[in-house]
Amino acid sequence: MPDEAENRTHRLATLRDRLSPEMDRRTFLRTVANAGYGLGIASLLGVEDFLNVGSGEVPVVTALVREDPDDPWSIRERTRSVPAEWYARVSKAFELHNHLAEMSVTGYLGSAVQPGTYDRGTASISIQASASEIGRIEELLQVLIDGVSFDIEAIEDLGELEGETFEGEPRLAADIDDGVPGGVRCQTETGYATLGPALYHPDEQQTFFTTAEHAYYDTDPVGKPLSLPLANGETVELGTVSYAHPVEDVVTVEPVGELRPASAIDGAATQVLGQFTRAGLADLAARGEHLEKMGAETGHSSGEISGIDAVTCFTSDVCRTGQLRWGEERDLTDGDSGSVTYHRDPENPNDGVLIAGYNNARTWWPGQNYVWGVSAYHLTNEYGYYF
Repeated sequence: MPDEAENRTHRLATLRDRLSPEMDRRTFLRTVANAGYGLGIASLLGVEDFLNVGSGEVPVVTALVREDPDDPWSIRERTRSVPAEWYARVSKAFELHNHLAEMSVTGYLGSAVQPGTYDRGTASISIQASASEIGRIEELLQVLIDGVSFDIEAIEDLGELEGETFEGEPRLAADIDDGVPGGVRCQTETGYATLGPALYHPDEQQTFFTTAEHAYYDTDPVGKPLSLPLANGETVELGTVSYAHPVEDVVTVEPVGELRPASAIDGAATQVLGQFTRAGLADLAARGEHLEKMGAETGHSSGEISGIDAVTCFTSDVCRTGQLRWGEERDLTDGDSGSVTYHRDPENPNDGVLIAGYNNARTWWPGQNYVWGVSAYHLTNEYGYYF
């Protein structure tokens, strides 16, 4: 009797036999969906992508990358071939994880998908829950999450998040004639944060400065200023907040004056060329690749990806979705919020980096040790922004 991997390989081969380069888009989408590959790839890929991969593989969109590095509006999808069995498992894990997040189960505090390596072809779901509800939730999960392994962790006490002061000199902007890079300190009326690289919105053809929404504390940030302390001791105004997204913990700031945001990260000596998709982050995790960040307080650090498409309900009554978990607690401190995680462009590592997401907080509850923040793909899917 053929095993699951053989069935998937056979299904892929059969799909190829049914595809033709002359297919119109509607027929192609219907054919791919009927073959069971409608989980986020059929709507993004063309028939050529499916015809040009090897046996036992499927093409997925891993990144949004600029065709012209100097033209942010030339963004294009990039595909990569991945093992079909691995992709099917990861897709199922994302689907079941989304179902879990929508259940609003009492005691549920958070969860994330953890893609396995390509050679193992697996994926699992990591779940955090209140210790008092752990038994009941575990019984429920046995029914909900069928066919995907999960690990449920009991959280005894969240405690209180304590402020932390990093002993060191902050990264202050110096050379800004060609634009202000991310990774340097920025300032609100109530505190400090880290400036992100330029954020773009194609519908408005607008370029924004960006940082963490919580840097404005409990005030409505829209219309409030964002400033830039300089290495020479001066402080200049960057602009005012145009849009605030408190659940995602992101603000976008429309520039005023002559200063403009740069698609660059200070100290990384490189250009931002685009961003990873959800599948692209899963691909990095499967290959054991690390992410990096440049914070205004702690500077450079790197660490492993520990959770994709994560849900975080630890900080408020509203659960934050589309989160990315990576690294360790020590990789972030007060003032680093608003920094971005990035990775060298896998196809052009000497040319620049692709953005994975923001860094908004670190764990402070027992048994957990990572940095978390909203993924770049989530901002794109929800609001149209991209790096």
